[in-house]
Amino acid sequence: MRVLGVDPGLRTTGYGVVDAVGGTFRLIEGGVLRPKATLSLEARLAQLHAAMLDVVRATRPDCMVVEELWSAPKHPLTGVLMGHARGVIALAAGLCEVTFEELSHVTVKRALTGNGAARKDQVKAMVCVQLGLAVAPEPDDVSDALALALVFAMRGPANVLMERAPSTRAQLPEFLRARTGGPTQRVGGAQARPERL
Repeated sequence: MRVLGVDPGLRTTGYGVVDAVGGTFRLIEGGVLRPKATLSLEARLAQLHAAMLDVVRATRPDCMVVEELWSAPKHPLTGVLMGHARGVIALAAGLCEVTFEELSHVTVKRALTGNGAARKDQVKAMVCVQLGLAVAPEPDDVSDALALALVFAMRGPANVLMERAPSTRAQLPEFLRARTGGPTQRVGGAQARPERL
């Protein structure tokens, strides 16, 4: 099973791809997507979507897992902006017919460290242990994405619906299918590109 973990953000979106075979995990790729910060919101979202489509098409995951949306009550705008980023990321999964799943940050921390309130450095250390890495992935967005992918892979297909039966999968409308196979369009003369590990 190949899992693409995504830590969404409008400034930096981390991603990590992990293969799980027989209880072992192997890092395939990881990196960040950074839309150009000076562009309008809609242009940054378009860049993020195009770059995520590139990652999904290049790595061909069986599923994509993203952290559940959470925002502190004092910062509701953060939740709204994260919702925008998650939306275009989910759209990339949908257009490529990749299953989209969510995990809470508490679930990820508890699964990796045994403590739902673990610190970032503890989670990073366990990502290194599980993937056999000598150095923790940087920035934190990448290690967070890898943690999501690892925990989802650890749960295995027996605990989650990994594939929907072809008869129940919603088919894309013809006008969308025609657009998904073509070259990625540039927005504002620039495109967010994956920075890969």
